[in-house]
Amino acid sequence: MYDVNPDQLPQLMVATAQQRGLQDVLRTITHGIAQCPNTVLTRIWLVEPDTLCDMCQRREDASESNRSLHLVASAGIPRDPQSDYGRLDGSFHRFPLGERKIGRVAATGEPIWLAGLQGNEEWMAHPAWFTREEVRSFAAQPLTYRDEILGVLGLFDRGLLNEEAFEWLRIFADYAAVSIANAKAYEEIDLLRARLEEENLYLREEVTAALGMGEFVGESQALQHVLRQVELVAPTDAAVLITGESGTGKELVARAIHDRSARKGRALIKVNCSAVPDTLFESEFFGHVKGAFTGALAERPGRFEMADHGTLFLDEIGEIPLPMQAKLLRVLQEGEFERVGDTRTRHVDVRILAATNRDLKQEVEAGRFREDLYYRLSVFPLHIPPLRERPEDIPKLASHFIAQSATRMNRRAPRLTQAALSQLAAHHWPGNVRELQNVVERAVILSQGRTLDIHLQPSPSRDPMAPSSSAPPTSRVATRQDWRRQERENIAQALRLTKGKIFGANGAAVLLGMKPTTLASRMKALGIKKTKADL
Repeated sequence: MYDVNPDQLPQLMVATAQQRGLQDVLRTITHGIAQCPNTVLTRIWLVEPDTLCDMCQRREDASESNRSLHLVASAGIPRDPQSDYGRLDGSFHRFPLGERKIGRVAATGEPIWLAGLQGNEEWMAHPAWFTREEVRSFAAQPLTYRDEILGVLGLFDRGLLNEEAFEWLRIFADYAAVSIANAKAYEEIDLLRARLEEENLYLREEVTAALGMGEFVGESQALQHVLRQVELVAPTDAAVLITGESGTGKELVARAIHDRSARKGRALIKVNCSAVPDTLFESEFFGHVKGAFTGALAERPGRFEMADHGTLFLDEIGEIPLPMQAKLLRVLQEGEFERVGDTRTRHVDVRILAATNRDLKQEVEAGRFREDLYYRLSVFPLHIPPLRERPEDIPKLASHFIAQSATRMNRRAPRLTQAALSQLAAHHWPGNVRELQNVVERAVILSQGRTLDIHLQPSPSRDPMAPSSSAPPTSRVATRQDWRRQERENIAQALRLTKGKIFGANGAAVLLGMKPTTLASRMKALGIKKTKADL
């Protein structure tokens, strides 16, 4: 180190300043010093809680308040080419504050300068290493930024470190501390920016959803029973499994539970599991670090991290693939996860609301859904009855959607006649409340006079169990295979009528009264593919 040209460290300072990521800054510092003449080994330890270190978090005495020095960067030129001086997991990875020389530097802020070492000093943990590497000098400087000790910069040198070189190391340590603090700040800013962007996205989704049903509309006993269950479970942190057919308002129930809970001050984060590709589930749930996979150009928090101290709504939970179910179970049980490409374990406090239109018990029996996950999610099962089982809600719902659509279209609300109500009451509503909303909105657009002009697609059947010309005899109960066949035929017919169009005002999803993503999910589950004849 005594051979260092005065220009070398300033050049290294410039190179360090050009880095923004913390790991890049640490690597530039240690590798730069390692290139100086006579340097054996240079290391940086940073003060962090043990729980933030993936190598220390499994320690029995690890806790949020147990702050220690952790080795975060290392570089050097060994005599033995087989030695790896870039390793971070050796016996000197962790120093409690105040223990041994490195720990005392961090605890007191006082540097250490030892020159003329013989290799037999009593304080040496491995004298043979000092002898083998011919180490003559050891120096340790605190990394101090705004009166806070961030860590320690250590240097082992084969030369006799003189006072001038030691002073240069002091100056460089101060500059390195600034670069480390700035890098940490940049990372925190990037994380906060990503979180803010995600929260803005969710807020926009909430505003869009508010244009739909803002609250429950209806007075049937079935709906009142659902509302009583919502009031009971909302103040608790229990996981709720919301079941019901597509379009019954499962997301509305989830929002009502969140808004009546102690977590209402945080966002309700939603994931439509049917719209997430199998390969991206882990990144969607847990986030990823930069470079974790092709296309991961920046660090991104996942939905669980976004929902910390809030509520996470997992819609279409039955669509999660089995391998991902095990990872989901872990975060539900332990409250911890790792981002894709990262080794650091993160902890979250999240309430889970899940929804599905599948029979998860049958999925468990068929081996497509984990039984332990099912019981973890269904602490409080809440079923929403289909619209056909509560026809007394149809008049109020229709009036609500008429007023809502007319306001949005800036036109006079048409009158709802008894004839129109009779039409609505006679319909089977396979798409439930969502289908009714779409039908009414279309009627408001088409109504030129003062009365609502209803145009309904023929219902496949008033009763899903009722026989048809090709159905089984009435003496036989329809099986699940029969229902799947009927659903497949119904979706195929909708695709033919819309010429294969799924999305948009004239798409098959609107015709069926379903979300486009739900329709795409059902097509995948039933093996339906758009053919050239559909297009």
